[in-house]
Amino acid sequence: MRRLTGVFVAFGLIALLAAGAARAEELIMVRSPQPFPETIDALQRLIQEHGYKVQRVQRVDVGLAAKGFKTDFYRVVFFGKPEETRRLANLHPELIPYLPLKIVVFAEENTTLALTNNPVLLGTFFKDSELAVYFRRWERDIRSILDHVAND
Repeated sequence: MRRLTGVFVAFGLIALLAAGAARAEELIMVRSPQPFPETIDALQRLIQEHGYKVQRVQRVDVGLAAKGFKTDFYRVVFFGKPEETRRLANLHPELIPYLPLKIVVFAEENTTLALTNNPVLLGTFFKDSELAVYFRRWERDIRSILDHVAND
């Protein structure tokens, strides 16, 4: 079931890109000039440097290949602050599907793309002002992490 969840997350993000439905503020995406292994290592290091914990890195390429899709390297990196995630899930169980945070990373020719949904958009669904503070911080941190990934 976990593998399928990652596949659906990845397909959802790709569908947004392919359909042209995503506006710039809905998706945070960077291209790294580094090969996939270096990019995924840098991403995990930067996540930790920003005070988050990488909870797991899920391979998606195996599932896609099994379904007949040709793909190179493809991962979903799940991360968060464990105590914060637990507290928010207890106070706002409706947030559970969105936690932990996720960044999709995949190889494309000689570069690597990293992308995620903008967490600020969660404010569209959750009108709690306390949660808005988290959503803005997550966006700021993710932008910083991905900016470093793109420029390191």
